[in-house]
Amino acid sequence: MVNALGRHILAEVHGCDFDLLNDVEKVEEIMVNAALEAGAEIREVVFHKFSPQGVSGVVVISESHLAIHTWPELGYAAVDVFTCGERVNPWDACNYLAKGFRAKSVDARETRRGTMYSTPQKEAVNL
Repeated sequence: MVNALGRHILAEVHGCDFDLLNDVEKVEEIMVNAALEAGAEIREVVFHKFSPQGVSGVVVISESHLAIHTWPELGYAAVDVFTCGERVNPWDACNYLAKGFRAKSVDARETRRGTMYSTPQKEAVNL
């Protein structure tokens, strides 16, 4: 049986409006509201506006984080939502983000992080 410490969603968000993805205040607002929509507890918020365009930012939550980098000229945002524990569902945040950015399409995948095995497993990587 496999248990995981966290759930990590990587989302490719396409077809968004240039002005929306290039507005650092709007991107921050949508990311913060996505965390709240999922029931997360916000700890810190940091966002940066690039020149000539683009925004990067992170919302640190007690349960882990939400992060984004935008390419407004392509109508694209790379988003990740990582939550630990069972209380916060990362898909709630991801769905809120897709609506908030008015995405035409989203390709999202979930990866279980920190998987723990009930029986010892052969070591896969030697460091």
